[in-house]
This record gives sequence, C-alpha cells and structure tokens, in this order.
Amino acid sequence: MRPLTQHKAASSDDLLVGVSTSDDAGIFRVGPDRALVQTVDFFTPIVDDAYDWGRIAAANALSDVYAMGGQPLTALQLVGWPRDDLPFDLLSTVIEGGADVMALAGTTIVGGHSIDDKEPKYGFAVTGLVDPKRMTTNAAARPGDVLVLTKPLGTGVAVTALKRQVGTVALVAAAVELMMQLNADAAEAMVAAGVRCATDVTGYGLLGHLREVITASNVSARIQADSVPVLDGIVELVELGVYPSGSERNLASVRPVVTSEVDETTLRVLADAQTSGGLLISVNANAVDELMARLEEKVPGAAVVGEVVEASGDPGITVV
Repeated sequence: MRPLTQHKAASSDDLLVGVSTSDDAGIFRVGPDRALVQTVDFFTPIVDDAYDWGRIAAANALSDVYAMGGQPLTALQLVGWPRDDLPFDLLSTVIEGGADVMALAGTTIVGGHSIDDKEPKYGFAVTGLVDPKRMTTNAAARPGDVLVLTKPLGTGVAVTALKRQVGTVALVAAAVELMMQLNADAAEAMVAAGVRCATDVTGYGLLGHLREVITASNVSARIQADSVPVLDGIVELVELGVYPSGSERNLASVRPVVTSEVDETTLRVLADAQTSGGLLISVNANAVDELMARLEEKVPGAAVVGEVVEASGDPGITVV
C-alpha cells in the first residue's frame, strides 16, 4: 500500500502542514494571512462521570488546534453509542459536558455523526483559524531553544488507578480537573511570545511527542527530569505497578532514541500516555523570560523542563 504522504490526495500547494511531520493538526492556506487548522479526536470513557467524560473529550480535541497556535471556530461531534445497552439520557449528559467546554472555548458545534457501536465513543472534529506567519509546528525547534511544559504529567496513571480502584479521591479529582483545562491561555501566551514550535502532550507521552518534534526538526533534546511537573502521588502508583498498557507501548517505542541517566520509575512517568495534556513548547532562549512571564499570569504550573541541542547523528533524547 502506498504511504499517504506519497498520495496526490495529501499534496497541495496550499497544504502548509500535513501528515509528514506528525503534527497535531493539518493546516491549509485559504488566504495570504489565513489558514484552516483541522483535527479530529475521540475515545472511549476514561472516567466514571458522563458529564466529565464529555468535557475531557472536548478539551482534548480542542488542544490540537491550540498546539498549532490556532483559534478553534467550529466542531463536529462524533458519537458511537450502544443503543441497546446504555440509555440515551446518559449520552445526553456526555453531550452536555462536551457542549459546555466548546462554549467556554468560543467554539460552535455545527453538527456531527453518530453510529450504533458496541463500545461508547465520543469526540470531535475541530476546525480553527491561524495566521500562517504565526503558526506553531513540530518542525521548527532549533538548537539553543528552551523546552517548556504547561501541565503536569500523570493523567494516564491516574485514570488507570481509577479503573483499578487504587487511586486516592484527591488524585483522581486533580487529574480530572487537569484534563478538563483548556490550553487556550498557554497557546495565546506562546503565540504572543513569538514561539514557532509546539505540540501537545497526549497519547504518546512527553517522550513520544518530543521524539516527533526532534525528528521533524532534525535536532536532539535534553530533559531535566526533576524539573518536569508531575501530579502528586503518581510516582508512588508507578512504583506499585499501576501503569497503563498504552504507556508501556510508549516506553518501548522511545527507548531506542532515549539515553537515560534516571531510574526506571522516572522514565516511565515521562512516557505516560496523557489525555488532554499540556503544551510542550520549544522557545528561543531570548524569548523564554517573556513566555514564562505571560504563562505565570494564567498557567502557573508551567515549567522549563529541558533544552534543544544539535543532533550528532540521528536525533535523540537525553534524560538526566
């Protein structure tokens, strides 16, 4: 089968960002100063509360647009529902949660599609706008850049702890609250600071998404593990063996490009699969103070977590 990157359907003079760089969303130019940002994301329930699931799904889908420096405009709902097994009143609660977050983001739900499915699924296809001169992509990291993370890690472990009924009430509540937070303020801050490279940290974990950045940019990176923010209680859960299968796959996938000087637990946290995680921003060292000052106002958990360096050979990640 021919790779999509080689198909004429994935090529256009107006396609500014496509599938070749593993970016969070596609960007298609529609005018000199305007381009569409398009993305889609949906998943099965990750929390028990239907309303919260809807809110998390919406925040997660919107995050891809924010990661590209864009402003979301419209959304299409995607629903898979086991109509013979779950009541439609429950689906209404899910949809209400999603709609409330979309309204908070100033995004209009214009329609959608539903199917009968054995397993419930919910999410959105989101369209936004971005100025091509101010968009952020995976492929723009440069040696000397500073790496900034805007949300703590650990939601994958927290959700697994919830499913196994071993997580504390406080930890689960903190993780749910974190996943519902929009990345809008972080995106606004990075665009204002002139950032050109960013991604959001979701299913591939911090290390997996950073690998996409260094590969697309042909650079390497260095992560200062003790500077990476992590939800309270996550390290202890990982030490007890609470770890998602998706995170296990992440860790196995990134090991060939990672040189680690830290313990295995720390490495596992850095590979934990996130839902609606924060933005990982690669910012010019001359602009990092401005970025952090802007983030401090509305994203107080943001932290400097590493740096971008020259690649000596294949791009890689060093964790110290």
